[in-house]
Amino acid sequence: MLALSANGVLPKADYAIFADTGWEPRTVYQHLDRLEKEIAGPAGIPILHVSSGNIRRDALDPTHRFASMPLYILNQDGKQGMTRRQCTGEYKIKPIKRQVRELLGYPYPQRIPKDIFVEQWVGISTDEFHRAKDADVRYMRNRHPLIDLGWSRTDCIRYLTSLGLTDTPKSSCLGCPFHGNAQWRHIRDTSPEEWRDVVEFDAAIRKGNARANAGGNQLLGQAFLHRSRVPLDQAPIDHVTAAEWAARQQELDDRTASVQELENGVVGGCSPWACRGETDLVPDDFGLAS
Repeated sequence: MLALSANGVLPKADYAIFADTGWEPRTVYQHLDRLEKEIAGPAGIPILHVSSGNIRRDALDPTHRFASMPLYILNQDGKQGMTRRQCTGEYKIKPIKRQVRELLGYPYPQRIPKDIFVEQWVGISTDEFHRAKDADVRYMRNRHPLIDLGWSRTDCIRYLTSLGLTDTPKSSCLGCPFHGNAQWRHIRDTSPEEWRDVVEFDAAIRKGNARANAGGNQLLGQAFLHRSRVPLDQAPIDHVTAAEWAARQQELDDRTASVQELENGVVGGCSPWACRGETDLVPDDFGLAS
């Protein structure tokens, strides 16, 4: 959406907002820097960086209120569970809303008049149209430009390819429990330093919430980053799941379609940042406002 806006396909956005959890992969920060220099900057679209803190540091700080990550739990009786996911709301949605309020001139707790609002673009493609929802506050009105234009994930890949951005990384916390085996392998095989980081974090959260432990309310079981509920450096991440095979085929189909379209001189258009992801209220980390 940022590229479409910068190139005049969509109206010029007033701002783009990057909600930084403080624990993104190095490649995401490098990509963001490139976007600012090559796309947003020349188009005069400011990218505002917002944050509620560093999620990794906060999770291990016994004095800090921890917005729960969706950790995999193995109870003493062998039963399995998961902790609640509060991190999206705390580290993505909350700082974006705070920034939007400031842009409107009504920082919290001021009441915003009902006729004052921003139009927020959410990058959901036609593949996931069922995720398109209205905002939960009156001062933000969601619009889904990709769906309006009828663009799919394949169109995203085509447009990225045409801009030389085929290596666009997925934005997510480095140690997100929602990573699939392919993502864990990618970290292990391409970035030893970041792999050590997530392995150390996985070991550090074995007993759960640091603040709860400090207060004597210990987890009755063990917490893990990997769904196998074994330490990350021992987890079966080399196993290729059925979902991963399906994703590989989809990627192959997307890239084949992209090459064919480019050879025919046809360039599509879409956004790389929110076409795929979990069911977050704000997909990935970007919001565009006008």
